[in-house]
Amino acid sequence: MRANVFTDAGLGRHAGRFVWLSIDAERPQNSAFVERFPAEAYPTLLVIDPAQEQPAFRWLGSATVPQLERMLSDAGRAVRGGTLGLEARLASADRLFAGGDAQKASGALEALLRDAPPEWPSRGRAVETALYSLQKLDRNEECARLAGSELGRLGQTPSYANSAAAGLYCALALPKDAQGRAAAVASFEAAARDALAKQIAMAADDRSGIYEALVEARDDAGDEKGGAGVAERWAGYLEAEAAKAGTPEQRAVYDSHRLSAYLRLGHPERAIPMLQQSERDLPGDYNPPARLCAAYRASKRPEDALSACDRALAKAYGPRKLRVYSDRAEALIALGKPELARASLEEALAYSDQLAEAQRSKRLVEGLKKRLSSLPPAP
Repeated sequence: MRANVFTDAGLGRHAGRFVWLSIDAERPQNSAFVERFPAEAYPTLLVIDPAQEQPAFRWLGSATVPQLERMLSDAGRAVRGGTLGLEARLASADRLFAGGDAQKASGALEALLRDAPPEWPSRGRAVETALYSLQKLDRNEECARLAGSELGRLGQTPSYANSAAAGLYCALALPKDAQGRAAAVASFEAAARDALAKQIAMAADDRSGIYEALVEARDDAGDEKGGAGVAERWAGYLEAEAAKAGTPEQRAVYDSHRLSAYLRLGHPERAIPMLQQSERDLPGDYNPPARLCAAYRASKRPEDALSACDRALAKAYGPRKLRVYSDRAEALIALGKPELARASLEEALAYSDQLAEAQRSKRLVEGLKKRLSSLPPAP
């Protein structure tokens, strides 16, 4: 969004309504802010009520300029109060969600959606927020049910597309033998394909996420050919969008998505030229060499992977540095140097102890410990 949305000159008219602040949640110096206002995903849009110093509105993920402008209006109401009816109830639910109470937020939003007319302008965002809350609570059956009941009310909007993808993920998360799972997956797959075919105006990240969900659905069905076909279309879409980019930063936005598509296709080498270009264009960014390390590893080029990881480690910080350490260890293992891999993993765990609790990825730390325990003992 920093490269493609916040650069829009039309947003200037909102400048005086908010005190704008960009926080890199992975920087150690921002740990106190992150401890108080955790970020569950990147990007996260957070609007804080200055009187109470509490979050009043939160949105996870990307948005188009029109979506962002609508959200800023809703956030303003959540801070100011004074609204009535449906908008007052939405503002209350927004505060619950922003404060991290997914349980109460989902209940308030579902009740609100039952009472609101189908054409209610805020319906789409309310649906998306409710679905995210249900996913967070691992209430996948309710998530799939809500998405299925709401799709027909959302029209040709980004919320329709995002809700189709969310519903698909929730359906896939159900037990394989769950009653109605296969029908739900098929229905949401059809809706997701429909959203892509209609060329709904949505954030590129969101469109990419729909392709990824469709790949996962085909893989879940054991359809290797179908999954590869979707992945190739996914890669083609991302390549076309990257070609339109006006700056290196805008182009690099697609790097991680393209790498994922190429890895699914079994052709990680296709990512190497773009990542080399991004490393040249963005010399202070650790992401290009970190992604190069992953691409080289998958391409069975461990020496190049090790070199890229070392370049990334010199620039990396925060929880993502742990991923670089992990990839570095795997490159060393591939080179037949388990003792150096052990040292790399131990260094990673020591670094994780320096991170603030809110900046420490428990999943990554547990993965590092598990991998360390699998190595031969030090001589």
